[in-house]
Amino acid sequence: MLVLAVLLLCAATSATASTQVKTIGPRLNNNQLYKFSYTTELLLDKAWGSKEGSAGYRISSDVNINLVWRDPSNKDDQLIQLSISNVRIEPVTERSEKNNILHGATTESILGKTKLAALTKPFLVHLKNGKIKAFYSYWSEPATIKNLKRGISSLLQFQIHTGKVVENDVSGRCTVQYQATQGQVTRTKILETCKTSETGFTTHSTVLGVNRKSSSVTVFKLEDGFIRSAEAEETHFLGVNAHRSTAAKILSRQSLVLLGKEAGPLEVAGKDIAGVVKSVDGKLAAVGVVPEKLKTQCKGCPSLFEHWQAVQKQLEPASLSKATAPRSFLGFIQSIRKASKDEILKVLKSASKTTLPQVVDAVTSSQTPASLDAMLEFLNFTDAKGSVLQERFLYACGFASHPNERMLQALLNIAKGKISSTEIKESVVIIMGALVHKLCLEGSCDIPTVVQVKKMILEGPESTQVESEVQMYLLALKNSLLPEAIPILTKFAESEVGSYSTIALTALERYDVSLITPEVKQTVNRIYHQNRRIYEKNVRAAAADVILSSNPSYIEVKNLLLSIGNLPHEMNKYMLSKIQDILRFQMPASKVIRRALEDMISHNYDRFAKVGSSSAFSGFMAQSPDVTSTYSLDILYSGSGILRRSNMNIYGASQGSMLHGLQVAIEAQGLESLIAATPDEGEEDLESFAGMSALLFDVQLRPVTFFKGYSDLMSKMFSMTGEPMNVVKGLILLTDHSEVVQLQSGLKANAEFQGGLAIDISGGMEISLWYRESKTSVNNSRGALVVTGNVTVDMDFLRAGVEVSFDTEASLDFITTVQFSEYPFLVCMQMDKATFPVSEYFSRYESLSSGKSIMSRKAKKQLVPGSEFPLHQENSNMCKRVFESSW
Repeated sequence: MLVLAVLLLCAATSATASTQVKTIGPRLNNNQLYKFSYTTELLLDKAWGSKEGSAGYRISSDVNINLVWRDPSNKDDQLIQLSISNVRIEPVTERSEKNNILHGATTESILGKTKLAALTKPFLVHLKNGKIKAFYSYWSEPATIKNLKRGISSLLQFQIHTGKVVENDVSGRCTVQYQATQGQVTRTKILETCKTSETGFTTHSTVLGVNRKSSSVTVFKLEDGFIRSAEAEETHFLGVNAHRSTAAKILSRQSLVLLGKEAGPLEVAGKDIAGVVKSVDGKLAAVGVVPEKLKTQCKGCPSLFEHWQAVQKQLEPASLSKATAPRSFLGFIQSIRKASKDEILKVLKSASKTTLPQVVDAVTSSQTPASLDAMLEFLNFTDAKGSVLQERFLYACGFASHPNERMLQALLNIAKGKISSTEIKESVVIIMGALVHKLCLEGSCDIPTVVQVKKMILEGPESTQVESEVQMYLLALKNSLLPEAIPILTKFAESEVGSYSTIALTALERYDVSLITPEVKQTVNRIYHQNRRIYEKNVRAAAADVILSSNPSYIEVKNLLLSIGNLPHEMNKYMLSKIQDILRFQMPASKVIRRALEDMISHNYDRFAKVGSSSAFSGFMAQSPDVTSTYSLDILYSGSGILRRSNMNIYGASQGSMLHGLQVAIEAQGLESLIAATPDEGEEDLESFAGMSALLFDVQLRPVTFFKGYSDLMSKMFSMTGEPMNVVKGLILLTDHSEVVQLQSGLKANAEFQGGLAIDISGGMEISLWYRESKTSVNNSRGALVVTGNVTVDMDFLRAGVEVSFDTEASLDFITTVQFSEYPFLVCMQMDKATFPVSEYFSRYESLSSGKSIMSRKAKKQLVPGSEFPLHQENSNMCKRVFESSW
């Protein structure tokens, strides 16, 4: 009985298994020809555009499909033949004759006889269990033709049960989600998972970067085990994070509809795929389902030198305040990226003295092997006369959007060689720190050159006693943001040299809060509270900034509050203003500060009624769904009324990321002797000094010295012209994004987004003993920004594309006026932006290989009114008194 029961159970199990055997993927019937109509559409438009305004075309044809061979042991292992005929190319929307580039053209005149013959030549697809195992075509066929065939083949690959799998097709290697119901399958490609051979590059900063959102859904309707219809729609939105209206849309559709069936060719006999393919056509080869790279040649495009001659007027210094300058700069970069080293050198050698710095900006920003080689050959770092061009080259390296090891190695070689200018040597090392940071962000922290430079800058501060060199290495570490540098910066924060402490503390403030250890916090608190020695006010103020920006504890905040009232006069006011600004602006530390203020010992009239002119204030420059921009102004004075530290910051936040767009810090010390005043505690023996330090787009630049020493101060004072000193000037490539968007139809879209900025930041400090007045200024007296996005689909015989862009020309000025003719002295701060234009453009274009082309362009312009950014009410009252007294 037991044996019989087991036999019956096995038989039942076997019967169940046999009834559950199902088709895994599409299955064709033998000796049958399936006749389909096939259509693929391409539309390129601005992200929120109308269909009528798009560029693109529709390719339609008939497609015949039949079974060539099936593995007798596996009915889901099939070799299928596809044959394309009756090809038609037409506009995707109704257009007038004037706007229809295809009017009067035939398919043969568009494609050419050779390409049309190749497209209509049959090809084979090996399907196994619903997946494409091989794609057979001809090596000699043009890549565009093979890619179109691959696009049709991708509609044959699916499975008829629900699940998630990884598949290879014309889109690349992608994760795909299937949802199966009776007679219908929905295939959703998770496009962000697709791996392709064509990789691009993008800006490391999310705020300045480009975001792409994509979707791909295909709905299969089945009949008798094969396709009755397949409808696919794929969309890609690409837009600039900081200005989402500068965005483009790619829409691709495919449709495969069964028209009917008829008797077809007999199945070919054979044991394996290779033998069967050879018997069908010996010239057929497995060319792979992965799309091929297209080699497109620009017919009639100007050479680099011709391009340079066309744009050189726009790159003259006098034109840098206009939007035409960065627009020409971006176009010039695109030409340089296609040029050879010799072509680039020809332009560098022919440029005039006034345009050469801008050419250096463009060539360096191109970031190709040829452009780097050309710059290294052109510049001579042993010649002090070329320091302006050398600095422009180094700054452009620092702002590089996607630097590589080769660029860092080039700077390392320069640093090891002979450099005639001390300032240039400092800039080389400081910029190497910035490149290390960017390469580490890309996951290249362990490549040989990065390891070598890391060792150099980490050991640097301890390797020399020369003050300028120690500062150089500390600034390089500030740029690098290496976690290994935190112990070094913490040590130098307690240095007896004020400049070392300030750099180290401002560097620590840039690190992520999670890296600020209890040991770092103990050190910073020791500095602020002067537990071991007396520190300068600006060092203590920098320490306070680190404490308040690093998730301070209740005890830390309470001790800061208790210190107010026991600090030097102006520092009392500064700390009070800092605390009030954090509360008003709802910064992260505001919650713990409110809790500490519940204690009346720390929160009372005696502490919160301190007077003075020092201040700290933060505000919004702009708030939009795209980006939030904030500014902060911190001013610390000495007890005698002379500026000790002025710090202006501008931040941008987008997509959950923060960008430190600009920081300009002006420091002055040892000037009390000019007005016979008494220095504050700890500052009695400071040498007369004034200088400015700038941080631009997360890159710390080499500080600029106004004067150093009493004799230098007096000579500068009597020779002052009132003209500000330049800190940074030139053209900067901010946004730089390039990628190939592989469409399921077999077409490729090339997306290029670039943002260029023409900038001129200068600052100065004037002291008038006659009028007993000092004035510091930070001027972005002129600047222009252009961002362009270009999406092109180039099939060699037919090209379509769209360009979205915006530009603006703006200025920003920050002026602080101090009158010390009376006490308490009068301080007025002004931060102004002038009225500026904003223009948005949209262009679409189409062209044939014959040279025939059309282009349309739309523009929208507006004026943004100028304004003075609000500061605290005390400042407004003080400014009123300053301007009244000036009359």
